[in-house]
Amino acid sequence: MNVEMVMKRWQKITLGVMAVLIGLGTVGYLNRTSLMLAYIKNFTHPEVAPNRPVEWQKGPETAAVTPTKRPPNIVFILADDLGINDISTFGGGVAGGRVPTPNIDRLAADGAIFNQAYAGNATCAPSRAMLMTGRYPTRTGYEFTPTPPGMGRMINTISSELDSGLPPGDYNAAADNAVPYEDMGLPGSEITIAELLKKQGYHTAHIGKWHLGRNAEMNPLAQGFDESLLMASGLFLEEDDPDGVKAQLDFDPIDKFLWAGMQYAASFHNEGFDDADRFKPGGYLTDWWTDESLKVIEANKNQPFFLYLAHWGVHTPLQATKADYDAVGDIKPHRLRVYAAMVRALDRSVGRIMGKLEEEGLADNTIIVFSSDNGGAGYIGLPEVNAPYRGWKITLFEGGIRAPMFIKWPAKIKPGTRVETPVAHVDVMPTLAAAGGAALPKGVIIDGQNMLPAATGTGIITRPNNAIFWQSGYYQVVRAGDWKLQINGRQKKSWLFNLADDPAEQKNLAKANPAKLAELKQLLAAHQKDRKPPLYAYSMESPIAIDKTRAEKIVAGDEYIYWPN
Repeated sequence: MNVEMVMKRWQKITLGVMAVLIGLGTVGYLNRTSLMLAYIKNFTHPEVAPNRPVEWQKGPETAAVTPTKRPPNIVFILADDLGINDISTFGGGVAGGRVPTPNIDRLAADGAIFNQAYAGNATCAPSRAMLMTGRYPTRTGYEFTPTPPGMGRMINTISSELDSGLPPGDYNAAADNAVPYEDMGLPGSEITIAELLKKQGYHTAHIGKWHLGRNAEMNPLAQGFDESLLMASGLFLEEDDPDGVKAQLDFDPIDKFLWAGMQYAASFHNEGFDDADRFKPGGYLTDWWTDESLKVIEANKNQPFFLYLAHWGVHTPLQATKADYDAVGDIKPHRLRVYAAMVRALDRSVGRIMGKLEEEGLADNTIIVFSSDNGGAGYIGLPEVNAPYRGWKITLFEGGIRAPMFIKWPAKIKPGTRVETPVAHVDVMPTLAAAGGAALPKGVIIDGQNMLPAATGTGIITRPNNAIFWQSGYYQVVRAGDWKLQINGRQKKSWLFNLADDPAEQKNLAKANPAKLAELKQLLAAHQKDRKPPLYAYSMESPIAIDKTRAEKIVAGDEYIYWPN
């Protein structure tokens, strides 16, 4: 029996034991939680080997043509859970602007800023699928973030026992064993941007988070990447690293499981995919992945390359280097200071990538795209991350889906370009395909639109009914022009907003404008008409506050949504 099989067996046993412990109503909450966390930490961690060098493939020693006469290199940098107000490009910045993001700001200023850009979803995995394929979940069926068996029961029960003021959630036991966890991913039949660029002669490299499945047809190598330095688990440093600073969130039960269940681990793949072959990273995760990205750029400077750097920062667990923690100054509370330090590291990564491209003479003919997989999370207890927008990750209010979208390409895009047309992650794949000279796949409906004409001033972005769609089960949203409709089927509630007048979604016009409500409902119905069913069922339905963080108690009159996942 190989290590991966052992891990899967232990995972199932562990989650089963945890579910039993949760169900023991005679055991107090704290005792149950302590038992589960101790069990996870002491009995379920696979072996992680010492750090070892990553052996990246070497490109040609000399270039056949100069960089400006070959297809552009493409670097796509994706942050995780970065709030729109965490970067200073739009006048914000962490801690009231005390921690600016000068490198991200420079990338944005040197190219095109999309002022109304959106993530594909308010949780990570569906967004990443749309980025890779240019297709809505109505086409792919990849609608819910994968959840291990038993996890839904665990989260739902513990969340319900917390004194949050929210109503209880629901757990869908039927989802637990319907599809094995390792098979919850983007089907191999879907065609990714990596596959298209690889066919065009690009060397394709992935570094960081994947979250699109790890079985034989879903892992990064199967989906078009020549090489993958994969996030095998989720600690940024060893928990007790003397050069690290952490912030644990007592008000968030998920945070407790992250600290108990995650390790400091990576895996590397270029000739096969053995996810069980884990080793320790070579530094703070954000910095180490950047170190390795620079090596990819240097190794491939004489040929076109596509580098997908999918950062884990600034997702929890909140963990920073002591150097960054000291550099951001005396910010309070402690968790905000750690978070600010993580944003600082992310910004430094962007600066180092741009610096390496300049050093190698590649900057002018390299496209750099920067975005985030969704909005900032309310469960970190920091109320300003998405300001001025309402909502968080795990809601489809603007705070949950507004995301930075910056494209720098000096050879084609003028500095200071601003695009007002709404765009979304579903547009990234066709945009990068056009930049790399790759034809879109035949016989495949691509929902996204090429953003380059708007960025270069050579055209406009047009889409059917001027509409962009989002969904998670019965929670469905459309933006058509300046109008945005949210419908939550469980609550039988609609929110209608005119974003031109009310970008922060404060005034619900559903009752005042029945004609517009009906019009947008028809667009949603048409979008859902021939939808592909979800590849697997959601495991829980969670109440999520719209205007308060997890650290705050909900009172009568506070709005919330139900999120199925």
